[in-house]
Amino acid sequence: MSDTTTPAAGKKTVTLTDNQTGKSFEFPVMHGTTGPDVVDIRKLYAETGYFTYDPGFTSTGSCESKITFIDGDKGILLHRGYPIEQLADKSDFMEVCYLMLHGELPNAKAKSEFERSITYHTMVHEQLSQFFRGFRRDAHPMAVMCGVVGALSAFYHDSTDIEDPRQRMVASHRLIAKMPTLAAMAYKYSIGQPFVYPRNDLGYAENFLNMTFGVPCEPYKINPVIAKAMDKIFILHADHEQNASTSTVRLAGSSGANPFACIAAGIACLWGPAHGGANEAVLKMLAEIGHKDRIPEFIARAKDKNDSFRLMGFGHRVYKNYDPRAKVMQQTCKEVLAELGIKDDPLLDIAVELERIALEDPYFVEKKLYPNVDFYSGIILKAIGFPTSMFTVLFALARTVGWIAQWQEMIADTSQKIGRPRQLYTGATARDYVPVEQR
Repeated sequence: MSDTTTPAAGKKTVTLTDNQTGKSFEFPVMHGTTGPDVVDIRKLYAETGYFTYDPGFTSTGSCESKITFIDGDKGILLHRGYPIEQLADKSDFMEVCYLMLHGELPNAKAKSEFERSITYHTMVHEQLSQFFRGFRRDAHPMAVMCGVVGALSAFYHDSTDIEDPRQRMVASHRLIAKMPTLAAMAYKYSIGQPFVYPRNDLGYAENFLNMTFGVPCEPYKINPVIAKAMDKIFILHADHEQNASTSTVRLAGSSGANPFACIAAGIACLWGPAHGGANEAVLKMLAEIGHKDRIPEFIARAKDKNDSFRLMGFGHRVYKNYDPRAKVMQQTCKEVLAELGIKDDPLLDIAVELERIALEDPYFVEKKLYPNVDFYSGIILKAIGFPTSMFTVLFALARTVGWIAQWQEMIADTSQKIGRPRQLYTGATARDYVPVEQR
């Protein structure tokens, strides 16, 4: 089939021509406010008898959205039209959450009411603490989060009716509020320490740090530099358009599943090392390198096409330029390391030297293999004191607002249908069953 773009009644269309039959089929072109146009192929099969073949859906627009826009070639990331750099520099995570859910930045009154609603939803049902005891102590925290977040639907029946806008918003607030509590509980359970209850007098990031690192026997002193860094990490991971986990949440939601189950599905998808586990993979790579003196050896391996070794945390499948989030995270990383006075950590020494080489090496510069957000976030989280197994949990915590905003948008979109991808079948054709004794 070939395609040509032709105008029809003043509107742009694409014509597909079947070279065997000579038949042509015209499909409308849809225009967004920015970014590439898309061809509306919803009637493709009905009119042509063909499906499209697009593994990974990398050339397929699965929905219409007003939440996040990415231009990977130019290194642009916008949330509701606001550049991520501005939000990270001038805003805070609660304001970004409100923006994601409502489409506009809040005024002072709206922000105060939103923060109060989130604050007073941070506690979880006391029975959930018993739920944790069903897991092994050495279970990966993401495995625990998958189970516990999905179980929320068994505790909050008053916010699972997806047809009720109020219930959808209550569920959204509950998920944003309770995720830090559950994440901290997963960490505390893994190290055998008692759970720390949330405090209504603390901000979102401060509360999470207190629940994670505080203990009942003495007050936890919150470092404002660390709290600010944590807040920025949350902002930078809040949403990233139609990635694997977000698409998973939307796909699960398209069946009418409750929001808690949908977010649990997103967590399961995020767990993969190719997605949310990338910053955990960075630390594992640094441990494999082992010492600064071995960096040239691994740089050479990364350049060798015949070597399977890859430098984790460099380059990005979306950004063909510098990841805009990495610019913010790089500065935050310097602030955290300076505040904590960390100068003799072997892995961090390797990371700093690796960053320096990658930013200067012509091979990396030419191929635009710059350090990405996962590289810097992994360093920051290790410096703060999080074990690598918690990195993806923190990603899930931050991404919950993006997932729930995308889910809300999908539910309200009357054009959305239950997800049903097609396939190119290459298996056996119809054949007759032969009884086992005759085979």
